[in-house]
Amino acid sequence: MTIDGPLPMTDPCEEALQALYHYLDGELTEQRRVLISRHLDGCTTCLGAYDFEVELRQVIVSRVQDRVPDSLRMRIARLMESEED
Repeated sequence: MTIDGPLPMTDPCEEALQALYHYLDGELTEQRRVLISRHLDGCTTCLGAYDFEVELRQVIVSRVQDRVPDSLRMRIARLMESEED
């Protein structure tokens, strides 16, 4: 019997995919990042999702020409700092 399409996800896959955006943004702890990296090394289904997101981000960055005004950038930074306190 052959399986057409991606393999069914297991719990580690669900965990990896839920953490994917945090992984790409560098927001995970070192331990968690290593776990996700190891999973991606051994799971073609999740690696495919990762590759898609990386390529999508590259396309978006290459097409966006608008610069965020410095005043907005500073406002966002202040809001983020106040949330951390």
